[in-house]
Amino acid sequence: MTTILHIDSSARPGRSDQKQHGSHSRRLSAKFIELWRTQRPDDEIIYRDVGASPPKPVTGDWVHAAFTKPEQREDWMHDALAQSDTLVDELLRADVIVAGVPMYNFGMPAQMKAWLDNIVRVGRTFGFDRTRDGVPYWPMVTGNKSIVALSSRGDYGYGPDGRIAHLNFVEGALFTPLEYIGITDQYGTAIEYDEFADDRTRQSIAEAEGEVANIVDRLIVKHRTENAA
Repeated sequence: MTTILHIDSSARPGRSDQKQHGSHSRRLSAKFIELWRTQRPDDEIIYRDVGASPPKPVTGDWVHAAFTKPEQREDWMHDALAQSDTLVDELLRADVIVAGVPMYNFGMPAQMKAWLDNIVRVGRTFGFDRTRDGVPYWPMVTGNKSIVALSSRGDYGYGPDGRIAHLNFVEGALFTPLEYIGITDQYGTAIEYDEFADDRTRQSIAEAEGEVANIVDRLIVKHRTENAA
């Protein structure tokens, strides 16, 4: 059985195909889950809506607790890391992470950044040893997990080789820290032209939904092959 961690981070409630002014990224992530369930109805889906219920941001106490050895932590340190523990456990349990991540001011929503900051954690998802030869950091997340970033943006040309690709700080800012902890199998697509609300928008939606279907098919084959090995 494959486990999927489905994350939504849009501040907009509802999906754009079901609600006026609903979220395009929620629409794409829901489409992914619907298509996956059509082929694999018994797989486990873990859902977390960080857009509606943002994780607490990292604080000085969080950092102090995270860099204290587990056996030396005081009660308040365990409390400071409790939510992070839950989020990391979900991540480690998943085989595929499907993240709806719209573009806000050229980057990801603060809610999604808070999730990232809580799961990129010393001793749990990456190791650190200042006495280690070479690079003192190493990834701790194993299992050949996959990350799928499903985004949306108001303008067009943010994709690779696009006219304003240099202004896109969404996918790279998500993929880089996840690659750092060991998640290197990366996929994504996005709806563009949101602010135009015309035929170009509708065409972009159709193309993005088609790519979602392609990603689902590729990942099902990938994980079926891995499970059979």
